[in-house]
Amino acid sequence: MDKVIISDASCLIALFEIGKIHILKEVFTQIVTTKEVALEFGHDIPSWISIKKPANDITKNELERVLDSGEASAIALALENPSQSILIIDEKKGRKVAIENHLEVIGTLRVLLLAKEKHVILSVKETITELAKRNFRFSQEIIKQILLEAKE
Repeated sequence: MDKVIISDASCLIALFEIGKIHILKEVFTQIVTTKEVALEFGHDIPSWISIKKPANDITKNELERVLDSGEASAIALALENPSQSILIIDEKKGRKVAIENHLEVIGTLRVLLLAKEKHVILSVKETITELAKRNFRFSQEIIKQILLEAKE
């Protein structure tokens, strides 16, 4: 994938909690996040993830009126190059704002599907089960759709 992947905290946290943050590195070429997301993540960001500051503080500040600072900063960063970015974001409100701003978005479950397609993981279902054990919750509709696409 040639686009820059901009990650919000939810995907980083989810994959870190199950010891599979490396999936991002193995699926995507370039992964970026913001210092606000890094703070939400709460652990050292792996060296293969770049941290960038959105150039436009006005956009970020406006987005912070409706979103947390991590989501706002990640969306603001993606808006700087919308045709060259894919935003990984799971939270419903953040996804809605990103889509309204014509950004390409995927969620953690789509990342797992891409990981299976690239033979990074063997089973999307097993990984979803691991996430569920750590109290990560996803819409049952989305889970069904992803598992159907994964042929599981």
